[in-house]
Amino acid sequence: MTDALPARVGSRLRGLVRRAPGLAGPLTLRNRLILSIVALVVLLTIVIGAVSVVALRSSLVDQLDDELRQATNRALSGPATGGSDSGRPSVSPDEADLLGPRQAPGTFTALVVGQRVTAAYSIDSFGDVDDPVTSANASAVLSVVGTTDPTTVDLGGSLGSYRVEAEPVQLIPTSGVSSTATYGYIVVGLPMDSVSTTVTRMVAVIVAITVVGLAIAIAIAYAVVRSALRPLERMSDTALRVAELPLDRGEVALAERVDDADADTRTEVGRVGASLNRMLGHVAGALEARQQSENKVRQFVADASHELRTPLASVRGYAELTRRMNAGLPDDVVYAMGRIESESLRMTSLVEDLLLLARLDEGRDLVTGDVDLTRVVLDAVNDAHVAGPTHDVDVYVPDEPVTVSGDAMRLHQIVANLLTNARTHTPDGTHVHVSLTVDDASGQAVVSVADDGPGIDEAVLPVLFERFARADSSRSRKAGSTGLGLAIVEAVVHSHGGTVDVDSSAEGATFTVRLPLATPAVVAAGRGEEARLA
Repeated sequence: MTDALPARVGSRLRGLVRRAPGLAGPLTLRNRLILSIVALVVLLTIVIGAVSVVALRSSLVDQLDDELRQATNRALSGPATGGSDSGRPSVSPDEADLLGPRQAPGTFTALVVGQRVTAAYSIDSFGDVDDPVTSANASAVLSVVGTTDPTTVDLGGSLGSYRVEAEPVQLIPTSGVSSTATYGYIVVGLPMDSVSTTVTRMVAVIVAITVVGLAIAIAIAYAVVRSALRPLERMSDTALRVAELPLDRGEVALAERVDDADADTRTEVGRVGASLNRMLGHVAGALEARQQSENKVRQFVADASHELRTPLASVRGYAELTRRMNAGLPDDVVYAMGRIESESLRMTSLVEDLLLLARLDEGRDLVTGDVDLTRVVLDAVNDAHVAGPTHDVDVYVPDEPVTVSGDAMRLHQIVANLLTNARTHTPDGTHVHVSLTVDDASGQAVVSVADDGPGIDEAVLPVLFERFARADSSRSRKAGSTGLGLAIVEAVVHSHGGTVDVDSSAEGATFTVRLPLATPAVVAAGRGEEARLA
């Protein structure tokens, strides 16, 4: 039970911190350090304040006990005091003898005989004697009878808290007809007001000092922690700048480094900065090695593609010549020559695609100028009707020409490859919709090619535009595919400063190409006619 209580208290405190305004979510390192410093200051202040208050109160109570002893001695030094046969001091029960001018204002004196308070008096601030006997303070007085040390009790009424002690005495009246001695106790008390007032003032001073000190501690902690964490912030900025670099492709000059002042290995933060610099150095070396390897592969592909064009042209020419002669050749030989011619054409197309990608990687092979993208789209759709009459292709273009800056042949290749991709990977009868619009907000021309085929497998989408990627797992194909068509689309689009995206579902796939306009174009929404080409 005792072990579970601290755990529950800690859990509730953490819950309150999490629900506090401005502290939602995980705390930052800066906030943790500031809260830790402030909590430590508060804890030390509370401990020091509590110890100071306890020590002060103890000292004041000791002083009050000394005064109480003196007041008791004065009460025992009346006219009738003296020794007795029982060894108890003898006192007179008369009021004048007990509370004469010898006692200070506020002094309380009571006589107890048996279990009854026979007399109780107090001196007010004017030196007059009050008779404060009530049932409440009478029971409080009786509770201290028999004790040997001063005790704090609440006498009730207007008296409040008193420090009292009881002494056994023999009561001998100094006036009256009877002089019979009676045994009892004299109870003398002094008010605790002086102690309570001083302690209260002390607590108020400590609270005020704590508040001021806490404000100063928060300001100093914030300044110190902010100064200590500033190198980490600069390291974070460096890491963010590195993260924004396109490290996945192309030649990258990774020159970002942590400042030497933040990489001092004599400090903990400096060791982090030095480690980050070493890591960036390793990454830069790896990127350089990767770029050199890519350059070698790209150069090899470009050289090999260029060299293969001549022998492939020769093979295709001789195969075509032999097939056309068709004189005295067996049918199987004529068929074989036709297949050789067909495959040489396919290999030539593959070589041309590889050579184009290699040149685009090097930033070459583009002849830029103002291109009417409307005409490019219409020509590509017309070609698609001839190449794939089994697919239903329609097109939407605006009435006014849409002009972009680029290479007309490569832009035509973008639309042609997208249409070829839709025709190759969808069954006969699939509806393909091509549209050209203008996004005035971004100043871009938008070309969209959508089909209602089976869609693209989600596992293929992340690598769809990579070279030699295939989507056969979700879209049927009846003809061979090199897997370079969409890679060429992406490369050409990027070389024109545009973007290409794909959206796929069970209802089909949609490819969207965005290209920057050459000049501002205004196309009214809803204008244009949809043309279905048969």
